[in-house]
Amino acid sequence: MATEASFTVPSDEFPLGTVFERLPEATVELERIIPARDVVIPYFWVRGTEIDDIESAFTDHPGVERIRSVDSVEDEYLLRVEWAVDYDDVLTVLTETEIALIEAVGTNERWTFDIRGDDRSDIAAFQSRCTELGIPITLTTLSALTPVETATEAAVTETQQEALELAYERGYFESPREVTMAEIGDELGITQQAVASRLRRGINHVLGDTLSDVSVDRRADR
Repeated sequence: MATEASFTVPSDEFPLGTVFERLPEATVELERIIPARDVVIPYFWVRGTEIDDIESAFTDHPGVERIRSVDSVEDEYLLRVEWAVDYDDVLTVLTETEIALIEAVGTNERWTFDIRGDDRSDIAAFQSRCTELGIPITLTTLSALTPVETATEAAVTETQQEALELAYERGYFESPREVTMAEIGDELGITQQAVASRLRRGINHVLGDTLSDVSVDRRADR
């Protein structure tokens, strides 16, 4: 049965974590991972900071061949990184074990990864391989997807759902708002930028699934 898991690694154990040495308030979020010629080339966002030369914020790291800026929107920067082929890290193991990465967010304290395997043994194999390579991962949650889960529940990660539920319970979606993102972040133990990312992605999943269902129903009524 398909299984989802969340795990963390110290911020300095992932190559992109070098940015927190210069920008401790920033949040880094992987956008997507594209296998290409045995090299994982992800796009990622840097949020919560303003800097003219964002590329220079990343110090040299043996796991990174090249980082270049792709786009920017206010204080959000989209970058692309090319990884060193001979450097072993979490992304290398994900590609090697064919585990799907759902979400990855990094702060100056830790990186949090949400992943999905075809069954529990896939997650175990991923853990085992990380241990072999000396990658210090800490598994925080492990759950199987059940047939009764809706498409929305399957799409929204556990961390996104946690943020959405807390924001709803605390009155974040009320007008005027009864709580701030910073206060939600304090309760969850994450930064305001990480809260914003989880809420945005979670809402996108929920709206996308809902609007898709509405569109299907309308076509059926014609």
